[in-house]
Amino acid sequence: MADVPKLSITLLGAGQEVGRSCCVLQYRGRTIVCDAGVHPAYSGIASLPFIDELDWSTVDVLLITHFHLDHAAALTYIMEKTNFRDGKGKVYMTHPTKALHKFMMQDFVRMSSSSADTLFTPLEMSMSLASIIPVSAHQVITPCPGITFTPYHAGHVLGACMYLIDIAGLKILYTGDYSREEDRHLVKAEVPPIHPDVLIVESTYGVQSHEPREDKETRFTNLVHSIIRRGGHVLLPTFALGRAQELLLILDEYWTKHPDLHNVPIYYASSLARKCMAVFQTYIHTMNANVRTRFAKRDNPFVFKHITNVPTTRGWERKIAEGPPCVVLASPGFMDSGPSRELLELWAPDSRNGLIVTGYSIEGTMAREILTEPEEINTVKGNTIPRKLSVDYISFSAHVDYSQNSEFMELVKPQHIVLVHGEATGMGRLKAAMQDRYKSRDEEIKIHTPRNLETLELTFRSERVAKAIGTLASKPPQPNDVISGLLVAKDYSYTLLDPRDLRDFAGLTTCVVTQRQKVALGVGWDLVRWHLEGMFGQIEEGVDKDGVLTMRVMGAVDVKHTQEHELTLEWDSSASNDMIADSTLALIAGIDKSPASVKLTTTPHEHTHAPKHAHPHADVFDPVTRIQRLAWFLEEHFDSVELHMPEEMDESEASEDAREPSLLVQIYEAEAVINLKTLTVTSTSESLRKRVEAVLDMAVTTTSSLSEAFTAGMPLQMEEHAHSGDADNAGPSPSASPLPPIAEHAAEGAESKPGEGAGSGDAPAKDAVASAEGQEEARIQTEVTMDTETGGTKAGKENGDEGGDDEDDEDGEDDAVLQVHA
Repeated sequence: MADVPKLSITLLGAGQEVGRSCCVLQYRGRTIVCDAGVHPAYSGIASLPFIDELDWSTVDVLLITHFHLDHAAALTYIMEKTNFRDGKGKVYMTHPTKALHKFMMQDFVRMSSSSADTLFTPLEMSMSLASIIPVSAHQVITPCPGITFTPYHAGHVLGACMYLIDIAGLKILYTGDYSREEDRHLVKAEVPPIHPDVLIVESTYGVQSHEPREDKETRFTNLVHSIIRRGGHVLLPTFALGRAQELLLILDEYWTKHPDLHNVPIYYASSLARKCMAVFQTYIHTMNANVRTRFAKRDNPFVFKHITNVPTTRGWERKIAEGPPCVVLASPGFMDSGPSRELLELWAPDSRNGLIVTGYSIEGTMAREILTEPEEINTVKGNTIPRKLSVDYISFSAHVDYSQNSEFMELVKPQHIVLVHGEATGMGRLKAAMQDRYKSRDEEIKIHTPRNLETLELTFRSERVAKAIGTLASKPPQPNDVISGLLVAKDYSYTLLDPRDLRDFAGLTTCVVTQRQKVALGVGWDLVRWHLEGMFGQIEEGVDKDGVLTMRVMGAVDVKHTQEHELTLEWDSSASNDMIADSTLALIAGIDKSPASVKLTTTPHEHTHAPKHAHPHADVFDPVTRIQRLAWFLEEHFDSVELHMPEEMDESEASEDAREPSLLVQIYEAEAVINLKTLTVTSTSESLRKRVEAVLDMAVTTTSSLSEAFTAGMPLQMEEHAHSGDADNAGPSPSASPLPPIAEHAAEGAESKPGEGAGSGDAPAKDAVASAEGQEEARIQTEVTMDTETGGTKAGKENGDEGGDDEDDEDGEDDAVLQVHA
C-alpha cells in the first residue's frame, strides 16, 4: 500500500510538566484522548489543559486512568462545555475510579464554588457522571470500529489502570501514574502480555531512586514518635484519597504495637475521606492478597482502631493546635489552601512541631516551597510568619522511581517510548540514562520528550494481512500459486473473497456492467483489422451469438460490425478493460486520417480494399522470422551471435541440449548458449549468463505484441483457425460459428481458468455494488440495456453481412477454442 499512516501524539498537558495530564492520539482517522486533568498550581481556566487546540467532536474515546484531580478534574468541563457532546465520543474509567471520582468532583465543586474561578456547576457535574461507562480490569472493550482497549492494574491508587490501546492494529500502552511496588493495600502495576509499538509512560521522578518500603516506614514512624516525645504536633499533608489510606494503615499498626501512644490521638481531617471509605471496603477484591486475607477473616483493615475523624464544628483547627500533642493527616497535599494550610500557619512558629511531606510536590506549590526550609512563609492573607517547625521529606509517593521505570520499559519492549508527566530536567536525565542503557545493548529504541502542543508523528510500516475465506480457502494454496479475488476492507481488517461469496460473507452482491460504444465507420472492415493487429498483435475474429461479425481485442473488447457504416465496441467494465477500450476507440477514430491507410487505399482500384500485406507490427508466427528478430536485437548488444540448428550438427557429437535450436553469444573467450525452445541461458561465466538473460528478457518483451504479453479476457469460440495477420487470410473466417457474448464467456472463463492473466494483476474485476438493496434494480437495468442492444444488433446484421463470402455454418460440433496465452 502506497500510503503510510502516521500516529500523531499531541500533549495538551503534562508535556515536560507535572499536572493537567491530557494526551491526544490520532491514527487512521481515529482520535483517542487519555486523561483530562487540571494543574494544581493554577486555578480556573488557567488550570485546564490546552483544550482549544482540539476539535472535541472528533474524539472517539476518552480514557481516564484514575481519580486524581491532575488526571480527571477537567473531564466535566470537556464533556459539558465543549463540542464533545456534539460528537459520538465515549468516556471510560474503571468501576472504583468512577465511584471515587464522584466524591472527588463533589468536593472540587464545593471548594471552587466560593471563588470566581468556578469551572462548572454541580448540575453539569452530575450530567457528566451519568455518561461515564465503567469497565473492569482485563476487559477487552471495542468502543467503535477499529479501536479496542484493555485496562490493566497500575497500582498507584485504588482503581488506577493503564490502557493497552489497539487502533487498526497499532498497539499503544498508556500508563498514566503507576507503581511497580506492592504496598500495604494495592497490587503493583501489571506488565501487559503484548509488546506495544508505543509506550507513553510517566517520568515523575526521573532518575531518582526510592528507598526500600520497610526502611522508609521505619524512618517515618520513628520520626513521628520523636516529634510526639518532644511535645509537638505532627502535620502530614496528604490528599484525601490514595496515599492517605496507606499512611493510616501504617500508623494504626504502629499505634497498636506501642501502648504508650494510645493516649495520643491521630486525626484524619477529611470529610471526603470518610465518605470514600465505603468505596474502599466495597472494592476489597481489587486490592492485594494481604488485604483480601484479612477481610476474609472478618478483619477489615479499613476499620481503624486508633484513627479519629476531626470534629465537624467550625474552628476545630485552632482547638487541635492549642491542644496536647497529636498527629493530623490533612488535605490537600500541596498545602495551598484548606485544613493543611491553616494548620501549617498555626504550627509553623513552634519548633516542637513537625511537618512531614510524604508525596511528590509540584513546582509552584507551598509543599515544594517549604522543602527549601525558608525562615519565613507567607500566609493565605498575605502576612509573613516565622517558620520554626521541623520539615522532613519521606516519599510514600506511589510513582515509579528510575529502577522500577527502566525495568518496566525493558519488559514492555516498545519501538518508541514517549515520556510524559515529568519536569523537563528530570525527564531529560531519564532520557539520557535510558539511551545509554539501550546503546550498551545495541538496541534501537527511540525515546521522545514532547512539550505541550508539540505534535509527535511516528511512522510504522507494519504488514497488513488479508484472510482468504470461503471458496478461496477451500483448497490450501501451493508455493508460487497466484490467488485472486475481491479484497474487502472493513474496520481496518482485510478479507479476500471469491466474488461468488460476497453475498454470504460480506452482505454485498456483484453485477457485471457491460459498456457499449457505437462508432461511425468510414473505412473497410479489413483495414480496421489491419490497424488493430498493428497495435495489439493477434486479433481473434468470428461472429457472436447473433451472427454479427466480431473481432476481439486482447480477449477483452469486442469490435462488432453491427451496420454497414457502424462499429460497436462492447466490453465488461473494469480498470484494465476500460483502458483497452479507450485505446481501441482512439485507434479506430483515427484510421481514416492515418497516412498508412491512405497509402494502402491509393493503389489501383480492386474489388476489395483489404490490405495486401500484413501490418509490419502485427504478430509474426513464422519461427524463423521471430528468431531472426531476436538475433538482430542481441547483435546490437553483443558483437557475435550465431544460430545453431540441430540439423547442422553431428548427432553423435552433440549433447541432448545441443540437439535443440540455439543462439551462441560470444564475447572474447566467453560463450553463452540460448536455448530457443526453452529460452534458457547456459554459460560457464556467471556474469555473462546474467547479462545475456537480462538482454534476452528485453528482446522478448520488445518483439512481442500486447496480446502476447497480456490477455484480459477469455478466447472466442471459433471454427478451425483465427486470422493470423497474413494477407492470404484477410477477412473473416467463412465458416465461423456464432460466439457466446463476452459477459457469459468471461464469467465461465473466470471459473475455469482463474490463473490466466492474473500475473499482471489486470484480470477483469467485477464492480461491487455496495448497497444490497439496489442489486435487483441494477440487474433489471442491465438486462433491459442488453435486450435493447441485442435488438439493435439483430437489425444491424442484415445490413452487415458483406464482411463474409459464405453463410454461417450452423453445425457447431467441430468448433475449436482459440486460446491466447500471456
